[in-house]
Amino acid sequence: MRRGRVSMLEAALLLVGCCHLFVRADHNTSSPPEVAQNNGTLYAACKMRPSSSLAEGLPKVYGRVSFKQDFPEGKLQIRFTLNGFPSDDQTQHRAIHIHQYGHLHQGCGSTGGHYNPHGVDHPLHPGDFGNFLPKQGKIQMMITSNATLFGGWSILGRAVVVHAGKDDLGQGSDAGSLLHGNAGPRLSCCVIGIAPPGIWNQ
Repeated sequence: MRRGRVSMLEAALLLVGCCHLFVRADHNTSSPPEVAQNNGTLYAACKMRPSSSLAEGLPKVYGRVSFKQDFPEGKLQIRFTLNGFPSDDQTQHRAIHIHQYGHLHQGCGSTGGHYNPHGVDHPLHPGDFGNFLPKQGKIQMMITSNATLFGGWSILGRAVVVHAGKDDLGQGSDAGSLLHGNAGPRLSCCVIGIAPPGIWNQ
């Protein structure tokens, strides 16, 4: 009887240990099957649409945001192809951020606050992309980012949000500056999902 109890205890400990190791390994090294299918690279994209709760007079911004990253530790590349900004305004910068939730039920307001997995102040969130100055009503630019498509901190399933104003980059004098940069209303948004490689070159 005693021997049976020890065996059960050992089995339970083994199970806990195995599960613990599996979770850690999965968090650090797992990748979607598309990585192997695309020679070690993962592609993602989202189709930008104006917020369904957009206030009157604000621009309706459309377009696409594309992502590309080599597994497991490549730098994330992001390409913005956006239009719908006022073509006669060459001075208004627009902030773009990753927000926590890929949920658009009540417009871009449903995406929650900035995606902040490390609990730090703005502008140190992995999806704080900064400011962009549209030219002739468009933003066409490629950047690199500390955000990732892999592991437990992946931005897949989260939202990209274009704001009406300029990000103060945490230099403002109020609490909002360290939360969201006082970037103003949310013009448009989209949810990030895995995409085929061809989307990157379109």
